[in-house]
Amino acid sequence: MKHWFITSDGSLKGRWKKAFENIGSLDPEAVLQSAQPNDLVWLSTTVKNWPLLVPLIVAEGAVAVVLSYAPDDREALRALDLGARGYVHTLAAPEVLKQVALVVTNQGIWVGQELLAKVLGGSFKTLQQRHQGASFQYSEYLELLTERERGVALAVARGATNKEVARQLDITERTVKAHLSAIFKKLAVRDRLQLILKLAPIAEQLSS
Repeated sequence: MKHWFITSDGSLKGRWKKAFENIGSLDPEAVLQSAQPNDLVWLSTTVKNWPLLVPLIVAEGAVAVVLSYAPDDREALRALDLGARGYVHTLAAPEVLKQVALVVTNQGIWVGQELLAKVLGGSFKTLQQRHQGASFQYSEYLELLTERERGVALAVARGATNKEVARQLDITERTVKAHLSAIFKKLAVRDRLQLILKLAPIAEQLSS
């Protein structure tokens, strides 16, 4: 896996080089030709039309993280909606960048804890209001899954990490990842965040 940094001037910051060994810089026009599946592409919002590039990068099988000098909740949500797995300050410390890379390359989402709490809290309230008194059954989603997949899906929906799910269900982390891949496909979700949003109400109900 290689880390590609896409900026308006093509420069590589020292903190980026300190964080990663296998690193390169690309022009926006060259990223689709150079980025390989599972590469991590760090895209700066200083790049013109960065919102158009994110879905193209994702379509190539690469993982996109958006970098911003002035992180903003609305911009972060837009980045996630476009398919980015991460959104972080351009000047984040090398240790933080390493954490971001670890999370997003393991099917996680990185937007910072405060924003993530806002997203999940607000979305959960919206879902409750939208389906209050309706006949919609969230259990229909679970019927699409095997018994083991349901256990994994509900654990993740409650916020458990892959390691925690593996410990709870007495399986390996590799098995958890395999189940998640199947779950994402069956429920037509892109990542953990969408899975949480889809199953949060039923997970909360079953745990109460």
